[in-house]
Amino acid sequence: MRVVSIIGHKNAGKTTLLVALAREYKRLNRRVATIKHSSHPALVDRDGTDTWRHFHEGSAERTMIVAPDMRVLFERAADETDPETLARTYMRDVDLVIVEGFKRAPLPKVEVYRKGVGVPPIYDAAGANAKEWIAIVTDDPALRSDCRVLRFMDTMWLSLLASLAWERAKVLEP
Repeated sequence: MRVVSIIGHKNAGKTTLLVALAREYKRLNRRVATIKHSSHPALVDRDGTDTWRHFHEGSAERTMIVAPDMRVLFERAADETDPETLARTYMRDVDLVIVEGFKRAPLPKVEVYRKGVGVPPIYDAAGANAKEWIAIVTDDPALRSDCRVLRFMDTMWLSLLASLAWERAKVLEP
C-alpha cells in the first residue's frame, strides 16, 4: 500500500483535487481509499436516528451502520493517530491511500495553491521537510518554485500528477 498527502491552506481546493486524483486512479484500475483530517468534530448521522442513538445515547465504543451499498464505522478515538497507522489499521487491502491534511506527517505531499486564497504556498525550500513535496498544483501562472509546479491550465496535468504521486508515494509495509 502507498500513501500520499494532499495539503494546502483553507479553501485552496484540497478536497476537489483529492476527488479528481482518486477518480483518476480508479480509471487506472487502482484501489483507492481516502482519509480526511478535520479540525472540527465529525457529524455522526442525524440526531435521533437509530445509528445516532446507538453511538450517542448508547455510548458505544464503535457503531457500524450496514446498508445495501455501504458500511460506515463510527469509532470513539483521540485524534492522535497518525495517517500511516490509520491506513494500516483500516485500509490494508487498497493500492493507495490519499490523505487530506496531516501536513506535519512525514509523507510525500502535493500542495494545492490558489492565488485567490491570499496567502503564499506552504512549501519552503529551506524547510526541513522540503524534500517531501511532490508538486505544487496551482492556478497561478506566475508561481515559480524549487518544487515542481503543475498548473490547472496545463494539458494532462492530472495524469502527470497521478504518475508522480504514485512514484513518490510512501510505501507502507503491512
